[in-house]
Amino acid sequence: MDSTRIETTCAEGQVCREGACHEAEGDAASFCGSCAFSEACLSSGYGKADLAALHCLVEHVHTHGAGEHVFRRGETFRALYAVRRGAVKTSLFSRDGREQVLGFYLPGEIIGLNGIYPDCYPCDALTLEKTEFCRFSFPAMSSLASVLPVVQRHLFRLLSKELGMASLLAGEHTADERVAAFLVDLSERYARRGLPFQQFRLPMSRSDIASYLRLAPETVSRVLSRFRRQGWVAIEGRGVQLQRMDALREAGVALRPMEANA
Repeated sequence: MDSTRIETTCAEGQVCREGACHEAEGDAASFCGSCAFSEACLSSGYGKADLAALHCLVEHVHTHGAGEHVFRRGETFRALYAVRRGAVKTSLFSRDGREQVLGFYLPGEIIGLNGIYPDCYPCDALTLEKTEFCRFSFPAMSSLASVLPVVQRHLFRLLSKELGMASLLAGEHTADERVAAFLVDLSERYARRGLPFQQFRLPMSRSDIASYLRLAPETVSRVLSRFRRQGWVAIEGRGVQLQRMDALREAGVALRPMEANA
């Protein structure tokens, strides 16, 4: 990182220079371990001292219980929310009350990116269980991105990933492909955050999974039952153990994101 002096505004409104509020709330190591930007920042050689300005932007939001709104469709877009603990779903509701689940967000992931344009949140975000967040003021984040290219690149990467998954789900894929890819994707996302990734609890209901995958709930249940008979998964309630990751990856390969050639 160059010697540019970073100056930004804290969530509380005061000016922050370098590490002035680096230890303002919580331990820095804990912050970096759960931060949605840590993967990009640390892989690019930025350390905690260099990222004091990013740390300064963080506002810890009070804990939400299950089923509470993080934001509602139509509210003015002011901030991004990073999940620290728990899980969130985003969804749209039709006029007759039918819900279409758009996505699920796990610890270390960002919600609200789709509000950047048209400057309001286009969907509802609801907690699936007891959840804690970090809130990033978007105007302050934009200012920081202009002087820390790695932050800007990571924002673009997060936006691209959301668009890419939405386009994949819109394609013609079988129920087996959709469910297998979903389980592998969840496992890999947990693994990236150092969480248990072969055996975990699904924070979302099967009806939510079905809505997200554009399938009927009974179809999801049939596919999971077939995977269990084949020895690919073990399921008890919402608890899932992935026993044949190779088979699941092969079954869901059509919905897996492409990787750049070396």
